[in-house]
Amino acid sequence: MTLEKLYEKINDGGRIDEDEALRLLLEAGLLELGRLAQKRAALRHDPCRATFLIDRNINYTNICTSKCRFCAFYRDKDAPDAYVLSPDAILEKVAEAVQLGATQIMLQGGLNPGLGLSWFEDVLQRIKQRFTIFVHSFSPPEIHHLAKKEQLSCEEVIVRLRDAGLDSIPGAGAEILTDGVRARISPEKISGSTWLDVMEAAHRVGLKTTATMMMGSVETPHDRIEHLRLLRGLQDKTGGFRAFIPWTFKAGNTELGGAETSSLDYLRTLALSRIYLDNIDNIQGSWVTQGKDIGQMTLFFGANDLGSIMLEENVVSAAGSSNCITEAEMVELIRHAGKQPAQRDTEYRIVKTYPELSDFTKND
Repeated sequence: MTLEKLYEKINDGGRIDEDEALRLLLEAGLLELGRLAQKRAALRHDPCRATFLIDRNINYTNICTSKCRFCAFYRDKDAPDAYVLSPDAILEKVAEAVQLGATQIMLQGGLNPGLGLSWFEDVLQRIKQRFTIFVHSFSPPEIHHLAKKEQLSCEEVIVRLRDAGLDSIPGAGAEILTDGVRARISPEKISGSTWLDVMEAAHRVGLKTTATMMMGSVETPHDRIEHLRLLRGLQDKTGGFRAFIPWTFKAGNTELGGAETSSLDYLRTLALSRIYLDNIDNIQGSWVTQGKDIGQMTLFFGANDLGSIMLEENVVSAAGSSNCITEAEMVELIRHAGKQPAQRDTEYRIVKTYPELSDFTKND
């Protein structure tokens, strides 16, 4: 099939297979990929609007036994800067987030053998007793770690966390789901199939989740396509993924090191993910790893959402990526992309809209 015939298939709404996806990733023109991705996005979302979230990432501990080679955040338990936040300190951070307009918090940390399931249940219960806020927390590696520690199934752990106040699960820990890549970048972390199993268990007991991909470490284009294939397959089965968030490996301060992939490569893969993942509603652009300008460009390459302004973030920043943004800056970023900014909640319900740039122009 020629590229032109493949473009026609996508324009007609056809589902592409893995060979076609790989060909698009390697051969299609960047602007053509963006155009096709935008057409697919417009089938699901108002093309004149882009959304974002206000939340806080609370990294409750940096002690981690996984020791991923791409991570600059983890510490051994005896390291001088190792820490565990107390439940009271976590509650203070939640209170600050609520005061600043956050609708979501994400509790995320290392695989700390000193923390048991009851500790997490207590934290969740105390948060829910004091605040009305969505708790989007605990990645599949964290769930699996707790299951091993407590000698429970992952589903049993998820149910107990859900009953204590957990509302949804983030897609962290996916990286690239092929085991050859995982053996090189995170040999102590759960396998790709286990990550998928945890997500399927969450979907089975009624929790929605997100899916992610970390690109630009040691994976090949084939690995990226296989990663997307696995996500699409699970979504066909459960429908439990709310969003897909691709982001790029940041090499600073990591054991893995090496060169980082280009913004053009990121935009190509982002656009392809919108085309290939035809069963996932929301595709999120990553201003956190790419910076504000490329974050803005993602809105022309299939993204309908720019994620969170992140009142706090420690994991990516540990690798030397110190991008930050305020609510006002996010609104202006979206406005100057020619779209109406809208704040959403975790379930992608609009909680606030902002005037479009044209509305200001009319008043001049």
